[in-house]
Amino acid sequence: MSITAQLRDSVRLPGGRVLVNGFALESRGDGSHRALLRNGHELEVHDLRELFAGERAPAAVFPLPWPRWDHGVHSVSPDGTFAVFSGQRSVRAMAAGGRTLWEYRHGCWGPELGHPHTGDEQEVCRGLESGSCRISDDGRLVWAHVVAEQEPGEAEERWVVLDARDGRELASLPLDSAAAGSNHLSHPDGAHMGLGIGMGQDGILLYWARWDGEKLTGWDVNEGLDRILTDVHAGHPGFLTVEHYGADLRLHALDGTVIAEQEPEPADDEDGAGGGDETYWDYGCGFVDAGTVIASTVEADEEPEQARHWLLDAHTLRIRGVVTYPTGPVDSYVRPLGDGTWLTYDETSETLSRWAQSVTSGTG
Repeated sequence: MSITAQLRDSVRLPGGRVLVNGFALESRGDGSHRALLRNGHELEVHDLRELFAGERAPAAVFPLPWPRWDHGVHSVSPDGTFAVFSGQRSVRAMAAGGRTLWEYRHGCWGPELGHPHTGDEQEVCRGLESGSCRISDDGRLVWAHVVAEQEPGEAEERWVVLDARDGRELASLPLDSAAAGSNHLSHPDGAHMGLGIGMGQDGILLYWARWDGEKLTGWDVNEGLDRILTDVHAGHPGFLTVEHYGADLRLHALDGTVIAEQEPEPADDEDGAGGGDETYWDYGCGFVDAGTVIASTVEADEEPEQARHWLLDAHTLRIRGVVTYPTGPVDSYVRPLGDGTWLTYDETSETLSRWAQSVTSGTG
């Protein structure tokens, strides 16, 4: 079944690809979305709604504490007054003017245990490994994936909860991981936080945790699985994952129990798509709203004119249909916003677009 999309907004935004295929879009439980875009030695923060309304000036600008460090996933406070940066050897909170508010030192993400440093904080050690951080939706906590201070021949990754006021460690959990990178997923209930850790060819680990103000309780949802943590929605009890190589999408309860799963539909040979090649889901998928999931098979479809986006039932993951765009084929990944809309990005025109299902489309 074909489901028609309606264009809601578009804006030319050089570098906006990372909002759709990356971790530069920060969404919060109140439904707000902010773009965190690196511009030279600064991090520019834009309110997504204002950006589409034509406001090109950033709502806040933060100097990067380590301009030569271009890894890690950073976070900005709900009120936009401070940002927290995930560095190679520390997590640092900074005010918009560049003043350091606090710093939480940790071991070096560089892959050589015990390697020396010059004393220059701008030194970037060999390797691409990095962590991530996330400010809670109430602005009181900072969750961070870090490397513990190393003993000779030893290294341990940890998940720490910090007081956002002063960087004081409130609690931590040891992790059985060897990260290439990671990202956090904040649950809209304000209590739970998800953590996905990519370990390159060694696979992916997923964790959830809850901080009740006194105790940190964490659990992994791996069970030997190799899945990417993708999305969660305030109006839905579960969270979404996609298998590392795109074999299926799954809907899970917070304890990891699988509620539903869906493999991708093979390409339709009648229109020339696929030619018998294996079809697989892309890494990006999520909740358009509490009842609808969007996912794509762009990489498997190979040719731009064959790229497909799919709408699925959010409770059963049954495929409702493939999305048809009035502007012609859209070969972008998708980034749902949870409010009934989703984003795509056109590399050629450098245009970020927001779409919704047309009210004249059937729902299946």
